[in-house]
Amino acid sequence: MDAMILAAGLGTRLGPIGERLPKALIDVGGRPMIEHVARLLVEAGADRLIVNVHHHAELIRRFVDEHDLGAPVSISYEAERPLETGGGLLHARPLFRDHAAFFLANVDIVTNADLLAMYASHPENRLATLATNARESTRRLLFDSAGLFGRVDLRSDTRIESRPPAGDIRAAAFAGIHVVSPSIFQLMTERGAFSILDPYLRLAASGHEIGEYDIGDVLWLEIGTPERLEQARRAMR
Repeated sequence: MDAMILAAGLGTRLGPIGERLPKALIDVGGRPMIEHVARLLVEAGADRLIVNVHHHAELIRRFVDEHDLGAPVSISYEAERPLETGGGLLHARPLFRDHAAFFLANVDIVTNADLLAMYASHPENRLATLATNARESTRRLLFDSAGLFGRVDLRSDTRIESRPPAGDIRAAAFAGIHVVSPSIFQLMTERGAFSILDPYLRLAASGHEIGEYDIGDVLWLEIGTPERLEQARRAMR
């Protein structure tokens, strides 16, 4: 099974440490973040890793060349600018095998979620399964009985619904990990830099199922700001 680690972000919210290092190489608990995520994916069955890079790309490339992450690693280089989650995935298309659903994971999370169970929960006819949890967040995904249908952002007071909801509505925070069917590549019409939520919501409106997997009350840490980085380091100590 393939797994892609999204590691091309600029890390601007991290301040000076994000300028010196890419998120992938920031140490938490004695390991760089890319190793935390890679080991989690390999334990869940990934036998091939794809890592997209832009910010300090050569540092990441050198690290994966010199360290064993548990599986072979291919690099997808975004030369001009970071292409965001959707654009980065599409840009890496030539590196994927087509025979099975794959993991897509942010490089800035530490978790002990059961990804093997998450992968097993993904039905063959579903386009994607998104890991969620019940933490406080200003950004939430909206699910109903048919799956994903919208999102809300409390910071900008925006709510987007791609179709009318059906049945009970559940709002959940995204936990940074997807299981995605390879059919997504034939269905993405977006180009350039774009969030993967754009095709998810567009395709949900046309009848494709994007479901959720609640990871439950497990360790979940994100290092996107200096405060969260320090919290993660304390927790891992």
